[in-house]
Amino acid sequence: MGRLELVVLGLTCCSAVVSGAKLGSVYTEGGFVEGVNKKLGLFGGYVDIFKGIPYAAAPKVLENAQRHPGWQGVLKAKGFKERCLQATITQASTHGGEDCLYLNIWVPQGKKEVSRDLPVMIWIYGGGFLIGAANGVKFLNNYLYDGEEIATRGNVIVVTFNYRVGPLGFLSTGDPNLPGNYGLRDQHMAIAWVKRNIAAFGGDPDNITIFGESAGAASVSLQTLSPYNKGLIRRAISQSGVALSPWAIQKNPLLWAKRIAQKVGCPVDDTAQMAKCLKMTDPRALTLAYKIPLTGLEYPILQYLGFMPVIDGDFIPDDPVNLYAHAADIDYIAGTNDMDGHLFASIDMPAIQKHKQPVTDEDFFKLVRGLTITKGLRGANATFDFYTAPWAKDSSQEVRKKTVVDLETDILFLMSTKIALAQHRANAKSAKTYSYLFSHPSRMPFYPSWVGADHADDLQYVFGKPFATPLGYRAQDRTVSETLIAYWTNFARNGDPNMGPLAVPTRWHPYTPESGDYLEITKKMDNSSMKQHLRTSYLRYWTLTYWALPTVNGEGASPAPPTDGPDVTPAPPTDGPDVTPAPPTDGPDVTPAPPTDGPDVTPAPPTDDSKASPMPFTHDPDAGPVPATGDSEGAQMPVVIGF
Repeated sequence: MGRLELVVLGLTCCSAVVSGAKLGSVYTEGGFVEGVNKKLGLFGGYVDIFKGIPYAAAPKVLENAQRHPGWQGVLKAKGFKERCLQATITQASTHGGEDCLYLNIWVPQGKKEVSRDLPVMIWIYGGGFLIGAANGVKFLNNYLYDGEEIATRGNVIVVTFNYRVGPLGFLSTGDPNLPGNYGLRDQHMAIAWVKRNIAAFGGDPDNITIFGESAGAASVSLQTLSPYNKGLIRRAISQSGVALSPWAIQKNPLLWAKRIAQKVGCPVDDTAQMAKCLKMTDPRALTLAYKIPLTGLEYPILQYLGFMPVIDGDFIPDDPVNLYAHAADIDYIAGTNDMDGHLFASIDMPAIQKHKQPVTDEDFFKLVRGLTITKGLRGANATFDFYTAPWAKDSSQEVRKKTVVDLETDILFLMSTKIALAQHRANAKSAKTYSYLFSHPSRMPFYPSWVGADHADDLQYVFGKPFATPLGYRAQDRTVSETLIAYWTNFARNGDPNMGPLAVPTRWHPYTPESGDYLEITKKMDNSSMKQHLRTSYLRYWTLTYWALPTVNGEGASPAPPTDGPDVTPAPPTDGPDVTPAPPTDGPDVTPAPPTDGPDVTPAPPTDDSKASPMPFTHDPDAGPVPATGDSEGAQMPVVIGF
């Protein structure tokens, strides 16, 4: 046989191997789909990529999505579909479309045969329930949420999908006329579609992990608690957000619905007429009727978040803290970044980003007051005292600015995550619970040197960007990415982040309330990376000392809201829910928190004229109880927390 014939034969053999390691056309409930088969380097395997498979029909405005009717022929699933209609970053216009309920799938393949029974990981993106897309932002040469690195390194199937956000996804009148949660139901439809169809792609429909970050993490948590997902989800990972986060549930949806209705000229006194009118309104007008201010805020930015999930009595049948029995058999990882609050603190108090601009006592007290509205001045004074106690020893600007970040991290992310972990563990049957803290410092060049891991800093490492775009990263960044992918995909495979085909740097012990174990994830990890009882004294403060303070209703409950006008962002409610974390209030192993309102509780009056500018510096017996300090066991936590 001649040399040329050998070359031709070799190419033929290679071609046969390639064809044996790709799915080709896949039959789904809607019809056949065909993706792209990609070779992974000269000696690597392959990955089948499907982009733009519809999991539901184009939804009608402010209505639940319906099953897709299917298609004829073979659907070419080779490009991302546009995001769901939402405001641009400037909030001056919209992008995306109404026909947006599509998903994307990455299936790793070997060199010789297609994969079978792979674990499945479904990603839910964040964005404050206001923005976001299945593929994320363009990141150097690829998209942020490109699933290739996770899929091929962890040998798992990765799925991403679009869901509705903003008013179109979460506007609610708080009654059956517009029950809300359209975006949550989109997420559920995507999960259910994967359950029904993923076997055809080589996935195990009985081994589905959902994971997400920020609003996506809270969505993950809510999906595990909804009775609609019974039997669909095996495991879940929440990165910087849980169902108990103060921004995860809107307790006063009608107020925000009325503001939108006013802006677009719909009735506000009759929710049935309001709903009818809103459904006929241009969806772009609905989207642009809500704007969130980013500068010159009178309140912390959290108070301006209006559109998020609601307790509708159906998909979310009760307060999430009471729904953890639904997650009794769902393995769960939840954690935060060590400076998750930095992004929000830099909006609320821009001085923390500026080297020469100081943070004063007055600045910090104003922020505290805005985050402790329903406890009035007693809550603000007690919180100010507790967080500024370390300033007696070191009142440098770096310490002060870190305190600002700590306050927002605690309130927005950490305390609710700790309570969610305790609730999951207390209600678990077969499920395992794991806790982590991500502390690899931010690489933003204009951040102060003291900044740790900011909100969303973990995303690039989870999605393997240090490998996909290596020129933008250091060796230590690749180490962090490798670590996260290993723990996450091992967990998705069998519920144990330590066991699987990828090696991990140290053993991650499960969380229990007694141990308070959590894994600190950073560039150098060893046995000392397992730590216990993160910010215990602060958890005690929020769930015991602060929560026991009486709620202030009516006048004095909050500063006066901004005056409405045609171009004014809706004001936060003056009697709405507090933004601070609450302890569990029921359950067989929970000591109920003292009631904060009701016929037998007399709200404490403000300690000064409610119209005067509040000042924290004159303390008296009515300024609130002295919070516990240190990590002593003197202040007893509810049993479920374990202190």
